[in-house]
Amino acid sequence: MVNVCPKKCVCDSAKSVQCFRLQSFPTGITKDVRKLNLGYNHIKQLKGRDISGLTELEEVIISSCGVEVVEANALRAQGLLRSLDLQKNKLHQIPRGLPPSLETLNVGHNRITGLQESVFEGLKKLRLLDLQNNQITNLRSNTLSTLEKLECLYLDGNQIETVQGALRLPQLNLLSLGNNKIPCFPSSFFTPLQSLTTLRLPGNLLSRVPLDLPHALSYLNLDRNQIRALRNREMGQLRNLTSLSASYNRLVSVDGGLRLPNLTVLELPGNHLRVLPSRLSPKLERLDCRQNSIQEVTFQHLSGMKQLKHLFLENNTIWNFEANALRNSVHITNLALEQNLLSSIPDGLPESLIRLDLKGNRIEAVQEQELRSLKRLQVLNLRRNKLTSLPQITLDLLPRLRTVYLDGNPWNCSCELLGVKRTLLARRVEIPKELCNEHVSAPGDSWRAYLMAQDRCEEYFMETAPEDQVEQTDTEEYYDYDS
Repeated sequence: MVNVCPKKCVCDSAKSVQCFRLQSFPTGITKDVRKLNLGYNHIKQLKGRDISGLTELEEVIISSCGVEVVEANALRAQGLLRSLDLQKNKLHQIPRGLPPSLETLNVGHNRITGLQESVFEGLKKLRLLDLQNNQITNLRSNTLSTLEKLECLYLDGNQIETVQGALRLPQLNLLSLGNNKIPCFPSSFFTPLQSLTTLRLPGNLLSRVPLDLPHALSYLNLDRNQIRALRNREMGQLRNLTSLSASYNRLVSVDGGLRLPNLTVLELPGNHLRVLPSRLSPKLERLDCRQNSIQEVTFQHLSGMKQLKHLFLENNTIWNFEANALRNSVHITNLALEQNLLSSIPDGLPESLIRLDLKGNRIEAVQEQELRSLKRLQVLNLRRNKLTSLPQITLDLLPRLRTVYLDGNPWNCSCELLGVKRTLLARRVEIPKELCNEHVSAPGDSWRAYLMAQDRCEEYFMETAPEDQVEQTDTEEYYDYDS
């Protein structure tokens, strides 16, 4: 017997049915269907009689349909159902009487205002619960306590203002509560979450790091809160933490020697730090302190960061970058110092650098000793400084250079600078097209003076032309951040 596929539906041999442009639940679906996709239709309600005969279903998608009501126990007969997607509808509550076989439940982007414990009774196999972008204002931990197998819980984008009780979910490894209105957590809230490895709390009203965070945490996001300090007494137990982000808070201090021995990424842009955090994890690879009020960078700050690869210090007020401050950071490839107050290129930078960004400082000259060590540099950004010239010797010191940003400087378009431009173009180095496009300047306005100036430059080019062109070598990866 050949199964007939319902109108406006597509059926395949894998026992999957997908329907389009429906105004109600389709009829005539074969009873052995395993996957039913009704997304992006116009179905206002789901009743038990619509689906009760489809007992082999394992996955149901009814998203973006305008569903307002799912009848209680409508899906109880689906004893094999593992995944239910009801996101982007108009539900005011989580459907009751869901089958105990369910492992994934997505009811994000609805109009749910509260959680009732009875809704989750019997869902012993549920591993993922997505409730983001609803209208929940209060999180009572006991309403979720029956979900003993839950691994991932998403509550972002609600209006949660109060959190009560301890969250007793022993298998939970990811908790996301971003973009709510949470000012604090009960002291016992995180204590039972001994399996939690990922915690996301951005966009709340926290004034301090929550207490008693689980020891197993490896990723912690505290962006866009009101936290003023990172203290050892609040974070010292997080010995497994590898990534910490506290961007755009109100940080004025980070405890020296923050005891996070496995930290590899620290993101602190958009705060009020006046001193670069020091004595951090020896495993740190990325440190981002953009948009703070840091004035100095010294060897003492950076001496312990022997694995550092990326250092971002743009938009501070740095006027002093101590010579050889990075001498222990022999793996660093990216250094961003744009929009600071530097009057010269820092001396003694590591040979490992691939990209150096110095845009928007007060640099008036480029010195030979500043670039001598940068044999692997591929990108040099000197935009919007106070440079008038660029010595030819700088090119010989940068054999791997492939891009140099020079616009926005008050260049004196001398023969030497035109020669530098010629050399860069011959080496296929990317440079601003508008650099010294006008002819070399000459005293007076006479045609004779102009020709003499051009002749002088041609003689200069012949005298200074290198015998061999520098061959471009293989390039390496670097952060292509805003140039």
